[in-house]
Amino acid sequence: MEREQIYRLLCQVQSGEVSPDKAADSLKLEMEPEMQVGNYADIDLHREQRQGMPEVIYGEGKSAEQIAGIAAAMKKKDIPNIMITRLSQEKAELLHSYEGLDLEYEPVPHIGFVNRKDTEKKGKIAVVAAGTSDLPVAEEAAVTAETYGNYVERVYDVGVAGLHRLLHRLPALADANVVIAVAGMEGALVSVIGGLVRCPVIGVPTSVGYGANFGGLAALLSMLNSCASGVSIVNIDNGFGAGVLAAKINRQSVHE
Repeated sequence: MEREQIYRLLCQVQSGEVSPDKAADSLKLEMEPEMQVGNYADIDLHREQRQGMPEVIYGEGKSAEQIAGIAAAMKKKDIPNIMITRLSQEKAELLHSYEGLDLEYEPVPHIGFVNRKDTEKKGKIAVVAAGTSDLPVAEEAAVTAETYGNYVERVYDVGVAGLHRLLHRLPALADANVVIAVAGMEGALVSVIGGLVRCPVIGVPTSVGYGANFGGLAALLSMLNSCASGVSIVNIDNGFGAGVLAAKINRQSVHE
């Protein structure tokens, strides 16, 4: 742990924000920066100290047994809000049978939680989705941002095919510190929003669309070529990545 981090931790103990026991646990983690689980995982226990957000379990490609093993080991360390992304309904049902795991599952964004805790919400992130078909990606972004302590306002089904639907929702975007714009098809929503708001805009192309959409590539290229300034783009269907980036931007705004 860096000297600055130790000093900040001691100040939090002095102010009563962090208990001595919690501080001791944080310092103890320095002795065990990684934790092996079976022969398939090595948990990064210091990620929250480095990045402000704990390690997340990517559920796709892992078996339910592997996910349960990683989540149980993290819960044993009392890591709050253990997030499992890209978790299928089938795997979630299997995880429900593991004693002591107490999985909470949100089916729309396909996200599971272990050791879920309420977090204080600060600042504001607006998540805007072009259509109802984009909701799994939009909700992945929204739930991620909420988990990391951000107030999120959802503005859904306001794609450019009916531009009036977005225009009368603009007041909801006016006080946001960052906007996540989620769209498939040609992805034009990002350019429109980028030209209407003063805060940073994060574009999330989705794989929603017909054949020439090329699984989201058309929306991705359209967003990358946006003529609106102050727009950045994450990968296709990467709602999680957008939620994390928005949380970091919002945190900076709140601190300022």
